[in-house]
Amino acid sequence: MKFVCDGLTLSEAVTKASKACAVRTTAPIMECIKITAKNDEVKFLATDGELSIQKIVKAEVFDEGEVCIPGKLFADFMGKLSGEEVCISTGERGVEIRYGESNSYMQQLNAEEFPQINLEIGENYFVLKQKDLKKIIGETVFCCAQDDSRPVLKGCLMEFNEKLEMTALDGYRLALSTAPIVSKGTVESIICPARTLGEISRMLQDDDGEITLYTQGGMLMVSIEGMVIVSRLYQGEFIRKENVLPREFNTVVKLDRNELALSVERAAILIRGDKNNLVTLDIHNGLVRISSVSEIGNVTESVKAETDGKDIVISMNAKYLLDSLRALDEENIILSFNGPVAPFILQNAEKKDSVYLILPVRNAA
Repeated sequence: MKFVCDGLTLSEAVTKASKACAVRTTAPIMECIKITAKNDEVKFLATDGELSIQKIVKAEVFDEGEVCIPGKLFADFMGKLSGEEVCISTGERGVEIRYGESNSYMQQLNAEEFPQINLEIGENYFVLKQKDLKKIIGETVFCCAQDDSRPVLKGCLMEFNEKLEMTALDGYRLALSTAPIVSKGTVESIICPARTLGEISRMLQDDDGEITLYTQGGMLMVSIEGMVIVSRLYQGEFIRKENVLPREFNTVVKLDRNELALSVERAAILIRGDKNNLVTLDIHNGLVRISSVSEIGNVTESVKAETDGKDIVISMNAKYLLDSLRALDEENIILSFNGPVAPFILQNAEKKDSVYLILPVRNAA
């Protein structure tokens, strides 16, 4: 195998594919990128068994062939090269990387040992505008669980009705957002890994261009501009949002999102590193008092608000509150409560296409 390609193009392709390389595995081939040179293009393919990424670039191919090379190392090495032309070839010493007057060698593995990846998924589909899909991913994926105790919660539930409804939760908070669907097949719902959605989001443009995602046999596939992502979907019972989201509230507060966020950010500084990372909201007489207490010191600030209902003092994880405030995008927001130990929600004041639920923490102090 031998081909020549622009260094910057090559580096970008390898970096994108390497995101799917396995880490801490007993099978070295899973840590590799498979390189296939044929006709006038080169394919870079990586997989960790759950997520697969392929990137195709144009190149001048002298000898067709395929080889596997350690993915992360190759990506790091290519990232240190400038935009000059790079020649990649195979030989007895391994994969040769020639650039300018220099050359280096890297270990190569047999491409026949690389897992077979089905890139022809297309039984069912759904179509959204790229900006809508990018927005809904950004509004939900941060609420997915990080641990493996309930693997299904490491993904987002995507339900396709008149709109796409995407739900994420980790046991302490929930995010629900909606986006319009351009068209769809018979797909009703899937659970897509958060990691996959993050990689898809990086592919998308913030415009009205459309993107088609395909599903088949518990797999998801999306392709755009020479890049293909294939992912396993999670199987299992997802917690029903209807059983979690409150419908009535005893206290409703309307206030400036930015003012609240800045106050919580300042209050969070002094509790950084504390186990529960708690901030407290004391709501009464048209004010929301934000406070935090630690061994280092304490913060107390007040933000004007429109309040309706009972006075309330409630504590919660500062990070969870800030994540939700940053995901909302209107000047004014609504916070709705049912008491100091009941879950509360946050929404934009006008366009309520997303909602965030947070479990409070009982403050022993």
